[in-house]
Amino acid sequence: MSNIFRDNLLRDQVAFVTGGGSGIGRRIAERFAEHGAKVVLVGRKPQKLADTAAAICVAGGVAAVEPLDVREYEDLAAALKRSYDRFGDIGILVCAAAGNFPAPVTGMSDHGFKAVIDIDLLGTFNTCRAAYPHLRKPGASILAISANHATMPIAFQSHVCAAKAGVELLTKTLALEWGPAGIRANCITPGPTDDTEGMSRLAPTLEARRAVERNVPLGRLGTKDELADLALFLCSEAAAYITGAVYLCDGGTSLGRAGFLPAPPR
Repeated sequence: MSNIFRDNLLRDQVAFVTGGGSGIGRRIAERFAEHGAKVVLVGRKPQKLADTAAAICVAGGVAAVEPLDVREYEDLAAALKRSYDRFGDIGILVCAAAGNFPAPVTGMSDHGFKAVIDIDLLGTFNTCRAAYPHLRKPGASILAISANHATMPIAFQSHVCAAKAGVELLTKTLALEWGPAGIRANCITPGPTDDTEGMSRLAPTLEARRAVERNVPLGRLGTKDELADLALFLCSEAAAYITGAVYLCDGGTSLGRAGFLPAPPR
C-alpha cells in the first residue's frame, strides 16, 4: 500500500491560486509549495505577489506571479494559458480572492454590494471557467474558499453572505458537471481566522475580538496554518474520492450560536 501521508504530497503538481498574495490564499500557496507544487500567485497587488513569490523561492519552492483582477475574464484566461505553457497541466485550482467591508444594508450602495459579489462569486466562476481547458483530466482539484456567511446571517455582511452562499452552490454544481472528466471540486468554510484582513476589519479592537471568540465553541480564532493543512488534504491523493463537499474549519462557530456581530462601520 502506498503511503499518501508523506512529504511532497503535491510533487509535480501545478497550483493556480487566486488571492495568493496575502491572507489565507498566501498561506495555502506556501503550504502547497512546501509539498512540491509549482504555484502561480494571482492578485491585484503586484508587490504582495512578488513578496510571497520571493518567500516561496527563498524556501526552495517554485512560484510565478500573475497580477490581475479576477473580475476580468479575459485577463484570467490569458494568465491561465501562460501558466499552462510554462508549467503544463494545472492540477490544483484555488479560488481564494475575496472582498469584504462592514456595512449595514441601508448604508451600502449598489456598487459596494456588487463589488463583493463580483470578486467572490463572479471571480470564482471566471477562474474555474477559464481554467477548464488547462486542467488535468482526470486528476484536477478545485478548491473554493467560502465562509460561515454562506449559511449564517451576519449583521453588516449581507453582501458577503450572498456571495459565499453562491460560491458553495457553484462549487457543488462544478462537482456534478465536471466529475465525469475526473475533476473534483470542494469548498472550505473558515470561521473567524486570526491575522487576516477580514478579521481586522470585522473585529478591529481587542474588545471586538473577545466578543468574536466568545461565539466560538473552541474559544479561540482559527489560524491560517489550520486552513492550509485542510486545503493540502483536499487537494492531495488522500481526498481522491471527495468531491462536492463543504468542509467546515470554524471551531464549531456554525453549530448554532448566533453569528458574530462585527463592529459597526465607522
